[in-house]
Amino acid sequence: MSEDIHNTSQQSDYWTQRYEDKMTGWDIGYPSTPIKEYVDQLEDKSIDILIPGAGNGYEAEYLYNQGFVNTHILDISRIPLKEFESRMTDFPKDQLICENFFSHHGQYDLIIEQTFFCSFPPHRENRINYAYKMHKLLKPKGRLVGLWFDMPLTGDLTKRPFGGSKKEYLGYFKSLFETKTFERCYNSIGPRQDNELFGIFVKK
Repeated sequence: MSEDIHNTSQQSDYWTQRYEDKMTGWDIGYPSTPIKEYVDQLEDKSIDILIPGAGNGYEAEYLYNQGFVNTHILDISRIPLKEFESRMTDFPKDQLICENFFSHHGQYDLIIEQTFFCSFPPHRENRINYAYKMHKLLKPKGRLVGLWFDMPLTGDLTKRPFGGSKKEYLGYFKSLFETKTFERCYNSIGPRQDNELFGIFVKK
């Protein structure tokens, strides 16, 4: 059966099984350094933030503890959300969202990308849908900020994470976003060194 990113039941079952089997190689156990250092530069702590595909939500935990109280995390599996809730007992329950990203409605000043884009089978249609959905969820002049894997696709459509190139990604984003920066990440964690691009995109 081919994978349909819009099929909530199929996606939920897949990712829940990954958590149950502890096949969570993307989970580094702490906030990613590039995201943390970007957050440390933000001054307005009232902004509405979304982290889709948040998993165990270490970036969200860091944000909330730094005073960004309007941080929302979204995941299609309840398992990581329950784990997050057990760690962060004072985090607002209505900001823990178990939903398919493509069905989500909301408006945000900032959306953080962290190993989410690379989780979708890398068909052109999926990547276009991602770009349009990000654009729709952002407020005017809202920002999409984060990390994209800079590595060739292998042709294996079952082995995540899926990579791509700067040129390819910009092809999806350029009509929807102004590119503030999109360069090789200098402060990636060790296992991802030289394999990440850090981007800041502003909604047109």
